[in-house]
Amino acid sequence: MKKLFSVLICLVMVLTLSGCKDTASMAVENYLAKYNSLHEDVLMDMDNVIMEENLSDNDKSTYESIFKKQYTDLKYEIIEEEYNGDEATVKTKITVYDLYKVQNDASMYLAENPDEFNDDNGIYDVTKYISYKLDQMKNATQTVDYTIDFYVVKTSEGWTVSSLSKTDLEKLHGVYNYES
Repeated sequence: MKKLFSVLICLVMVLTLSGCKDTASMAVENYLAKYNSLHEDVLMDMDNVIMEENLSDNDKSTYESIFKKQYTDLKYEIIEEEYNGDEATVKTKITVYDLYKVQNDASMYLAENPDEFNDDNGIYDVTKYISYKLDQMKNATQTVDYTIDFYVVKTSEGWTVSSLSKTDLEKLHGVYNYES
């Protein structure tokens, strides 16, 4: 029984140590896991983006729930990693809600039904349209896959994901224009 216990302890230690390897892929996984878990840094960035928008309090709340749903439901798969000294590229497939399509569909709906977004005086009310579009985004279920090449550098603290480009952030948020 003691031998079995000792073997199990050794096996656990080997698995634990092999799982603790600091790799570029692990840095990307940790980066994306922060989105999945709604880490405070992600939420702070999200709040900053929402505050820049000219939205009613209700629409800000809806927008926040859209972001949170997108982040927690984000799926990813590391496809490949390439190292060049203290730099690496980690090709990753992500799956997110296709908010680009939802926004396009909302724009087409507006074009086909403009009177639905008029106020009582028959004048276009952009707030009605924004609320409509956000409600459509909140209820999105269709997903899209994107590939992102994460650039990762090794620092004294380990591998760190470099800032994402605007295009990669649009992919992460599901609003990338894949038609152009």
